[in-house]
Amino acid sequence: MQTFKTIMVTGGAGYIGSHCVVDLLEAGYEVVAIDNFANAVGDEEGSPALERAEQITGKKITFYKADLLDKPQINDIFDKHEVDCVIHFAALKAVGESMQQPLLYYQNNLLGMLNLLEVMRSHNCYQMVFSSSCTVYGEPEHLPITETHPTGSITNVYGRTKYFIEEMLKDLSAADEKWNIISLRYFNPVGAHPSGLIGEDPTKEFTNLMPFMAQVALGKKPVLTIFGNDYNTPDGTGIRDYIHVMDLANGHVAALKLLSENHVKLKVFNLGTGKGVSVKELVEVFERVTNAKIPIKYVARRLGDITAMWADATLAKEQLGWTAKRSVEEMCTDFWRWQTMNPDGYPKKHETTVIVVNGKS
Repeated sequence: MQTFKTIMVTGGAGYIGSHCVVDLLEAGYEVVAIDNFANAVGDEEGSPALERAEQITGKKITFYKADLLDKPQINDIFDKHEVDCVIHFAALKAVGESMQQPLLYYQNNLLGMLNLLEVMRSHNCYQMVFSSSCTVYGEPEHLPITETHPTGSITNVYGRTKYFIEEMLKDLSAADEKWNIISLRYFNPVGAHPSGLIGEDPTKEFTNLMPFMAQVALGKKPVLTIFGNDYNTPDGTGIRDYIHVMDLANGHVAALKLLSENHVKLKVFNLGTGKGVSVKELVEVFERVTNAKIPIKYVARRLGDITAMWADATLAKEQLGWTAKRSVEEMCTDFWRWQTMNPDGYPKKHETTVIVVNGKS
């Protein structure tokens, strides 16, 4: 089988994308990253996250500000580079927002993917790692969740876009055996690169738990809002499988290796730790790690939220040789390092910030 050299990363300036780019560069791949900055900080000049990924690795990234809805623009980028495989992260991803703006989500996530697949095919590039989600499982019928758990009975629009894309990939790989695709169903990515140089910097109000918690610990937000404390769980709060973003990044490198050595057609893997942690437990670990008190306000459950879910990641261990290695403490410690080094996230336009690492700027 072929050896991959150039990997295109869509959504490369985003939270998971930028961490994955670091891992790809360290594994010796060349990276062409694209992003439209719908969920990430940056502008025509580039992405602070990717500039820092270059700083961490000492390697160069080719970056284009581009939108998958602009097919000619994507076509031009493929004309310029011989892309061996695409890792497709680019998507709108806020559950709450998706319930309020379904058409925006269908247009961006589904049309974006269609355009990408058509451009890939016209450039004879048939290898892809797709960023899917445990939301495709809906409310779990059994725990832990294996890859054979039924999909499609989904509680939110964001999750439905991931499910529809998975169905699209099934049809595509059945119709044309040139395709070689791995779909990775992530559980709940948290944490940051241990350097503290890159991390999660939400650009929207619909924010994830850990950045929200860190803002409260820094005193930038008064109280952490937790949606629902009346779930049928030991402490009443929802249970999730939190996974360190660097473990998740390692999973993509493992997927690339499998694709380059085998023709799998279409394979699906869960990426999670296999352990469920409640929202309340995560807050307690975060408080312990940061020595900060985090005031909590419980409010009503959110439409579309699920009681409890955690992964059975045995298949990824057996076939990808991958397991999650980092603990919940490390997730919290690494995120707190990123947040204290960058209390306002990445420098926005017209700001210049020098981060000092080990006495060197």
